[in-house]
Amino acid sequence: MSAAVEMLGGFLWTAAAFVLALSIIVTVHEYGHYIIGRLCGIRAEVFSLGFGPRLFSRRDRRGTLWQVAAIPLGGYVRFLGDADAASAGSVAVAPERARQSLNGAPLWARFATVAAGPVFNFILSILVFAGMAIWQGLPVDQVQVGKLHPVPPGVTMQLQPGDRILAVDGRPVASWRDLGLLAESLPARPSHDWTVLREGAEITVPGPDPVPPLVGGVAPRSPAVAAGLQPGDVILAVDGQPVRRFDELRGHVTAAAGKPVVLRVWREGQGEADYTLVPREQDLPTEAGYERRWMIGVQGGGSYFDPAIRSAGPLESLALGAARTWDIIASSVSGLWAMVTGQIGSCNLGGAISIAETTGQAASAGGGNFIWWIAVLSAAIGFLNLLPVPVLDGGHLMFYLYEAVARRRPSARVIDILSALGMAAVLSLMVFGLSNDLFCP
Repeated sequence: MSAAVEMLGGFLWTAAAFVLALSIIVTVHEYGHYIIGRLCGIRAEVFSLGFGPRLFSRRDRRGTLWQVAAIPLGGYVRFLGDADAASAGSVAVAPERARQSLNGAPLWARFATVAAGPVFNFILSILVFAGMAIWQGLPVDQVQVGKLHPVPPGVTMQLQPGDRILAVDGRPVASWRDLGLLAESLPARPSHDWTVLREGAEITVPGPDPVPPLVGGVAPRSPAVAAGLQPGDVILAVDGQPVRRFDELRGHVTAAAGKPVVLRVWREGQGEADYTLVPREQDLPTEAGYERRWMIGVQGGGSYFDPAIRSAGPLESLALGAARTWDIIASSVSGLWAMVTGQIGSCNLGGAISIAETTGQAASAGGGNFIWWIAVLSAAIGFLNLLPVPVLDGGHLMFYLYEAVARRRPSARVIDILSALGMAAVLSLMVFGLSNDLFCP
């Protein structure tokens, strides 16, 4: 009985997190259509969050009906003259009001209105990433110790917050990159000599290995999540063989070739425990394309300390937010192309279930992780909406580009046929993603 209650609670939590994230992203997307359309002189008849029966609504002074509908899996703006929520067709409008309809507006106004949805998704991502950079700060340029992490028994830690690292085992360190490269050539052992600048004095103190087997992150929907691993865990051994550095873990997982591996893990406040995981094969991007590897879904946590943090300025944060958003778009393009060309398997395409589960896990990991995931989803959804598929925003923009070049609109019959094909393609893709969620390992 308790297991069933726990499972139900997990399902409700995942569903609530997914609906909340989707509602935020859809609201921003549709508001982009609405506000730019309004500025371009196009009248919005309905702004709906959700589909289906109306739960409650309010009509503003401009005549737009703002409503919340019963099915919270999307939303839409219906402009004057739209035949449906997807703006795939039009209905007759009085001649004196034609300019206020989407179909009767100038080409530039239609283009700007349709493009605004994905653009607002990108803006949301940029602002979220920028806000997180301002809130969390950025690492200082010099190699300086910030927050310390708990260490397991047997590991020596005499570094202190504020220490500026000058050398490890007598080898100089001038940058974080230097520290990472140096770690590869140092012998793996529990203690090293760290030369630091502390309160104006240069001293040498014992400290841990620069790259310990510390879990920095756990990938959603991975064997690590299923087993219960958490950020901050320290992997002590794999199948009884000691692990001194994080990169040693990869060799053990690869050698297992999909067979279960037993991790001996230390966790603060709980001590040591064993976790059994079954590695899965995944396609990972490399400089040469993609590489298939056995993975368990953990990322390295660097060292037992965080870098010292400095404040981030608004312009610097916005630039960082734009760069991260661009990275998401670029990786989406790369991944989609790799699937189309057969470089990676089709199981890499997830559906609604995998997105919902990932959203629930992000919410469980804390508010910061949930907000970060909303930014990732917003950028990905913005990109998907720009694909040149009729019924998506990119399909409308494709028709507008044709109109700009040909100096005439596509015929209504062509638009209807292509829209039907586009809807079939979108539904097929959704079903395919759902089948991957259910049947892919």
